[in-house]
Amino acid sequence: MKFIKFLLVWISQNLAIPFWMVGHFHLMTNVYQDIHEIVASLGMNILVGIGFWINWIEHKNNKDGSN
Repeated sequence: MKFIKFLLVWISQNLAIPFWMVGHFHLMTNVYQDIHEIVASLGMNILVGIGFWINWIEHKNNKDGSN
């Protein structure tokens, strides 16, 4: 469980900007007609959101404010 938590946080911290940059560019240039593209985009954003949330909870519980 600790590894999964670490993995989610790592993904959210290292891949959030590429996911969103590519996703927003893709949204501007493409019309989503394939359910697989919609599910993949939604899944990536949910994954990043979960990682941010876990990192925020850990940051709040850390008394000195450092990670």
